[in-house]
Amino acid sequence: MWRAGRAAVACEVCQSLVKHSSGIQRNVPLQKLHLVSRSIYRSHHPALKLQRPQLRTPFQQFSSLTHLSLHKLKLSPIKYGYQPRRNFWPARLAARLLKLRYIILGSAVGGGYTAKKTFDEWKDMIPDLSDYKWIVPDFIWEIDEYIDLEKIRKALPSSEDLASLAPDLDKITESLSLLKDFFTAGPKLVSEVLEVSEALLLLGSPGETAFRATDHGSESDKHYRKVSDKEKIDQLQEELLHTQLKYQRILERLEKENKELRKLVLQKDDKGIHHRKLKKSLIDMYSEVLDVLSDYDASYNTQDHLPRVVVVGDQSAGKTSVLEMIAQARIFPRGSGEMMTRSPVKVTLSEGPHHVALFKDSSREFDLTKEEDLAALRHEIELRMRKNVKEGCTVSPETISLNVKGPGLQRMVLVDLPGVINTVTSGMAPDTKETIFSISKAYMQNPNAIILCIQDGSVDAERSIVTDLVSQMDPHGRRTIFVLTKVDLAEKNVASPSRIQQIIEGKLFPMKALGYFAVVTGKGNSSESIEAIREYEEEFFQNSKLLKTSMLKAHQVTTRNLSLAVSDCFWKMVRESVEQQADSFKATRFNLETEWKNNYPRLRELDRNELFEKAKNEILDEVISLSQVTPKHWEEILQQSLWERVSTHVIENIYLPAAQTMNSGTFNTTVDIKLKQWTDKQLPNKAVEVAWETLQEEFSRFMTEPKGKEHDDIFDKLKEAVKEESIKRHKWNDFAEDSLRVIQHNALEDRSISDKQQWDAAIYFMEEALQGRLKDTENAIENMIGPDWKKRWMYWKNRTQEQCVHNETKNELEKMLKVNDEHPAYLASDEITTVRKNLESRGVEVDPSLIKDTWHQVYRRHFLKTALNHCNLCRRGFYYYQRHFIDSELECNDVVLFWRIQRMLAITANTLRQQLTNTEVRRLEKNVKEVLEDFAEDGEKKVKLLTGKRVQLAEDLKKVREIQEKLDAFIEALHQEK
Repeated sequence: MWRAGRAAVACEVCQSLVKHSSGIQRNVPLQKLHLVSRSIYRSHHPALKLQRPQLRTPFQQFSSLTHLSLHKLKLSPIKYGYQPRRNFWPARLAARLLKLRYIILGSAVGGGYTAKKTFDEWKDMIPDLSDYKWIVPDFIWEIDEYIDLEKIRKALPSSEDLASLAPDLDKITESLSLLKDFFTAGPKLVSEVLEVSEALLLLGSPGETAFRATDHGSESDKHYRKVSDKEKIDQLQEELLHTQLKYQRILERLEKENKELRKLVLQKDDKGIHHRKLKKSLIDMYSEVLDVLSDYDASYNTQDHLPRVVVVGDQSAGKTSVLEMIAQARIFPRGSGEMMTRSPVKVTLSEGPHHVALFKDSSREFDLTKEEDLAALRHEIELRMRKNVKEGCTVSPETISLNVKGPGLQRMVLVDLPGVINTVTSGMAPDTKETIFSISKAYMQNPNAIILCIQDGSVDAERSIVTDLVSQMDPHGRRTIFVLTKVDLAEKNVASPSRIQQIIEGKLFPMKALGYFAVVTGKGNSSESIEAIREYEEEFFQNSKLLKTSMLKAHQVTTRNLSLAVSDCFWKMVRESVEQQADSFKATRFNLETEWKNNYPRLRELDRNELFEKAKNEILDEVISLSQVTPKHWEEILQQSLWERVSTHVIENIYLPAAQTMNSGTFNTTVDIKLKQWTDKQLPNKAVEVAWETLQEEFSRFMTEPKGKEHDDIFDKLKEAVKEESIKRHKWNDFAEDSLRVIQHNALEDRSISDKQQWDAAIYFMEEALQGRLKDTENAIENMIGPDWKKRWMYWKNRTQEQCVHNETKNELEKMLKVNDEHPAYLASDEITTVRKNLESRGVEVDPSLIKDTWHQVYRRHFLKTALNHCNLCRRGFYYYQRHFIDSELECNDVVLFWRIQRMLAITANTLRQQLTNTEVRRLEKNVKEVLEDFAEDGEKKVKLLTGKRVQLAEDLKKVREIQEKLDAFIEALHQEK
């Protein structure tokens, strides 16, 4: 009430001043009067008629042309004159002025108080924003130091530039006035022209009228009657398209400047201006979830329904080119007509300050602005594809994960699949076509996957294979986006342009889609840059009849519009489905945890990698145990193993031939020669083999030895594989044989037995060796002649005919040895004849070779028994040995030979033991570590060696937990972004 009273008083004063002003004429602009005074002014001057300004349409309110200069309303100045009265006006004026003084003073004081009170109320209503300063990044407050805002303002188009882009409204108005009367042939044609005219009028200045009156209607009618309907429509459409393209260029220029500014801001972040820790972007978090899912189960048995954009198409339809245009880089290998995409490639697009690409399992960044890095990236992708493809196959279901970052990239996840083929050509595996179909179906059957169906526009639509496949997976077209590539070639080659429109509208295919797009991905030259392709695409659609004739809408062309549409559809699908997927993984986790508690209540949940680390530590502990083996144990097993390896050669090739000689001199000479040959050629190598085999046996014993309750049989296959691979890689030192040869040669040359104890040890060693040979010989004879009478009676065994012949031959040969105990080792030919005739006289037919074989075993047994008897006699021959057997018929040179062999074995075992403990055990331990490191990097090897329900259950549990955690973090970030 107080405010209203104050305004009324002020208006009354203003009115009185106007009425009773002096005789001087003045111009009072209406805009300078009080708001209420203006209304009073109008009421006192009814002759004054103000022109009402035009109402603005909604388009004009939000158009970029709204800041153009408006036509200001001009009001005619009003002159006020003096009207004389017959009263005392000076006194009355003074009284009113004195009254006005109090009114003004009171109004000032009251108004100031009211204003202060209102300001305080508003101030109290405003929330305290000091607690929310952390929301605004630090660099925003200093952005004027790094960005020239004045330069940006100058770069923006002025109102005059935007006004110059407006079409000629006079010409359009005249055209419409004639077209309203002229087009009567069809209501459809008239409605199209009116739509075009309305769109053009909306681009005009707000101060202009839609149509202007003209005084030359008759002349215009005559002029437009000469112009055909078709030419006029073409002219209007040409002007509309030209105007749209102009505005499109302005928008692209502004977007480019915005892109540069964002890049600059992101670069400043990288340099440390923005000190707060940056969180991972949403798309990076989502891509990590998909990577974990891909590692968890590549066959999609886990019902992975998380969205991704699946790019499918016929081979050479331009899938890769569309992806490269979206990623703004030529990142994929290329080939003329050859299948280049041999495995799925998951490309994660995200925004960043630099245009780079990197693989999931590598830290190397490829700079996509450099041609050298682009070539290296294409080569690396090709190598990974060929590595994924197994032998005998053409394609692989294993996914290659690639992240591409850059300023202005739309955030989404795309999967490029191998192109669908119709025929298997030479060089391909027979099942290539079926494999590609199965891979494509595995990705497309995901109900939340967005299918980006690529169709080559330069070939006949009837030859398409992929459209049938897509229509099977998404019959209602609720998640399919159709893209027609190579439209420039299609426009040149297709006789009827309406056929392209039918393809775009999906009338030639059984499939349905969310949207239809037409793109141009270059002129077919692989060396074209992305910028050149984009310019060519814009130039083509600017001049294309497809747009001019309205077969295609402006939002249906260019890869830029396609990228925006796919990104919007992708994120819409993500927001609608991600929480449902998180709930399903929570249920899966609960089921797995319950199963583990019921089956393995006392065991920790160790996945495959953790089990491998545990087994690795156990294996390394067992290898270290080799160094704790005592020297005595090493020498005993080495000496025993070496004698088992060389005993046959010593007795058969050295002792027996030398024992056939007639005197000690010849015996010693023969022994020395054969020992020298044996040492030079065979003995060192045999000794090293024995040592290596002994090391393997001890290593295997430690690896396979049960550990009692602590033994876990889940590691048995891994330990066996590590043992075999380590042994295969281990090689004995090559210089060991040379040093060992010298040591063995010196040991065998020594004939001096120093004491009786060594003499007795040599006799014992000789007896043990000969008894072992005698036992083997008697077993051979028993197998030759068959069971004796005792076994025949007790075990009901009979001899074969051949055994009977051998038995008769043996008896005949034993008679010969009884006659001559010192018979030589070989039978003479007359002796063989005599034995054969004696056997034939008893009705036994024998062959001379059978007689020789039987004689070898019979004489061997006779010789070994004689040697053992001689060895018994030499037990007391040490005294004669010290006197070199002078004045004695006893000769014990064979005992000296076995002592030399025994001493060589002991020295060799000691040398090999030193080499084992000092060198070879450490080298074996190093090999084991290398094998374990190689196995740790080979995932397939670990899967093969660490198997079982327990391992698989722990693996599933770990992966599901990881997936759920990442999904929860992604959902939280998604809600925060909303």
